[in-house]
Amino acid sequence: MIELSNDHVIFAFDKQHAPALTIESGQTVRIHTQDCFSEQIKSYDDSLETLDWDAINPATGPIYVKGAQPGDVLKAEILDIELNKQAVCSTGPNEGVLGDRFDKEYFHLVAVGDGKVAWDDKLSIPIQPMIGVIGVAPAGEAVNCGTPNTHGGNMDSNKNTIGTTLYFPVNTEGALFACGDMHAAMGNGEIGVSGAEIGGVATIRLTVIHPQDGESIDTPWYETADEVGVIYSAPTLDEAADKAVHLVVDAVAAKTEWSVHDLTMLFSISANVEVCQMVDPLRTVRFAVPKSVLNTIGFSL
Repeated sequence: MIELSNDHVIFAFDKQHAPALTIESGQTVRIHTQDCFSEQIKSYDDSLETLDWDAINPATGPIYVKGAQPGDVLKAEILDIELNKQAVCSTGPNEGVLGDRFDKEYFHLVAVGDGKVAWDDKLSIPIQPMIGVIGVAPAGEAVNCGTPNTHGGNMDSNKNTIGTTLYFPVNTEGALFACGDMHAAMGNGEIGVSGAEIGGVATIRLTVIHPQDGESIDTPWYETADEVGVIYSAPTLDEAADKAVHLVVDAVAAKTEWSVHDLTMLFSISANVEVCQMVDPLRTVRFAVPKSVLNTIGFSL
């Protein structure tokens, strides 16, 4: 198994980055990641006020995938996520939805293990391992790892978990894939600006797809055992949701005999607009359609 250590981190997705690792299409890599604070918070003796804020949201990489060229699609299959034993939750002034309520930074350490995230000795919630930052280099200027966009990045979709396959538009030679910012659990919206922030290891298989003419993508898609959808980021949730819905309907109409008006009615009763995160510089939404519906009407990625 190919390993990539978390000594190789980036703080922006950038086509100018030198690769930390080069692989063949179809190979699998165990990617070791740091938490979103670059492991700066270990105990209550530490302080958010003294953090190096230039070292936030590191992503391990980038990985150059041979054969990937602009216009291709990079398929990233999340085969496994192994988490460390302690996570950090945080919030503070001007952070998240309730940032107007606080005049200082707060954080809380939680234990992770045995299938649960333990807030304290009385309250636990089920573990939900996921990858917050994941994507490829953008076509234009560098994008910091705290911001999502059409290249992926800090999408904070809790569907980016074990068994999910992501599809990214390739914008530069080799794709330059990276990931990090794992969470042991995170609710839709991530209202406080953090999930249960944690380091760990992601096992991901990366495969280059050469789409037929007109079948490339311009924002991430995802596929689980039960659904297929688009993840889209925009300045507002309304804009992100509107664009995600349009992209899915147009893609399905182009590959089936279904009209846009029939798909609109069908998806209105069967598909779901879901908030990924509402706290980053761009807001992120996914539009999810059940596979049972798509299979019946003859659509597949």
